[in-house]
Amino acid sequence: MGNADERQALAERSAKALFEPDRASQSLGMRITAISPGACSVVMTVRPDMCNGHGICHGGMIFTLADSAFAFACNSGGEPTVAAGASIDFLAPGRAGDELTATAQELWRGGRSGLYEITVTNQHGDRLAFFRGRSHRLGARSQEPREQP
Repeated sequence: MGNADERQALAERSAKALFEPDRASQSLGMRITAISPGACSVVMTVRPDMCNGHGICHGGMIFTLADSAFAFACNSGGEPTVAAGASIDFLAPGRAGDELTATAQELWRGGRSGLYEITVTNQHGDRLAFFRGRSHRLGARSQEPREQP
């Protein structure tokens, strides 16, 4: 699997290869602030157009932020991996202007499956949501991230 420096370099290349064509995450203003093997932090500022009829951040936006962090974490080993399932618990609302951070951490990985926990916090460190994702690796281990069309 290589040494720590090689695994870190692979995680960085994998995140870049996955993020560059990711129009969904980009259009929401997401940015990767940290990446390492099995872990990732993604930040997004809540815009007024991301708020629902109650004037709070739409839960789907928080889910999407957590899902993006999950995707970058579970693909950090250069293996094409997708979500097989996910759930979220909302703890507190986000508001327009808040800077939300989704921090993903690999809990377990074996065979073609993995489990990840993602915590979403605001700029004050308040926990807004807990997300748990289950990943599925698509095929054989690749040495480098796939080329995007």
